[in-house]
Amino acid sequence: MITRRCTQRQFLMRPDPATNNAFLYCLAEAAQRFGIEVIFTMATSNHHPTGIREPHGNYPAFLEHFHKMFAKCQNCLRGRWENFWSSEQTSVVRLMDPEDVLNKMVYALANPAKDHLVERAAEWPGVSALKAVVGKTTLWAVRPRHFFRADGEMPARVSLEFLRPPGFEHLSPKQFASTLRERIAAVETAAAEERLRTGRRVLGVATILSQRWHDRPSTRESRRQLDPRVAARNKWRRIEALLRNKDFLDAYYAARDSMIAGVRDVIFPAGTWLLRNFAPIRCLPGNTPAPA
Repeated sequence: MITRRCTQRQFLMRPDPATNNAFLYCLAEAAQRFGIEVIFTMATSNHHPTGIREPHGNYPAFLEHFHKMFAKCQNCLRGRWENFWSSEQTSVVRLMDPEDVLNKMVYALANPAKDHLVERAAEWPGVSALKAVVGKTTLWAVRPRHFFRADGEMPARVSLEFLRPPGFEHLSPKQFASTLRERIAAVETAAAEERLRTGRRVLGVATILSQRWHDRPSTRESRRQLDPRVAARNKWRRIEALLRNKDFLDAYYAARDSMIAGVRDVIFPAGTWLLRNFAPIRCLPGNTPAPA
């Protein structure tokens, strides 16, 4: 699961036709370019959570290309020149089990309802995979005219079809869609009950669309929070993943130190990405991505 937010929490991704099309276009083009399978995505006004499966071990290149292209495209639309994304590192969390993937999928797609932006998740006016996943349809986007050249190498039109999370093969498409709808409906119900208790109101689509893109939430942002690398409800699966990450880092640092010391023919662990792609080194076989 990838999460990245706009600088200063500004509403630089506030939904509108040009923004929605540009986000979907840049995501779909980057996914096709690097062989990424997208499971879900949700473009809120100031951040996006997106779930992917990447069989080739090159998600860093996908992230760099997707975020760079959308940032430049959106800055052009907004008439901005400064950094679009927050300076903090993109959050990349490895989801260990099918249930963990489904939980994050529900969290992302139901986010507008949970945060009382809209009453129902399907009402969100920005890019959301919800209707496409439930209806098993394909989303399409055209090359944004305000940034990309008509005679450039970027495709004129791209499509994005969402992958059903691995591990739910025992469910038919209709059964999986029903399960997802039920989980999201539970979030919507909980949010409605919270509003009854607190007197809070839904912001509403009209207010969302009228927000100024350079505004930001009035709530205070939590600071110095934990930055997880894995998500697993199963305690032992989580421990196993953290130990595997530690083993990778130990092997990587040992190989790097040997290379700096002048040792030739150092073999780096599988999952080394930057040096594997930009330096003449050897790696153990395997496409397993390095820890985030």
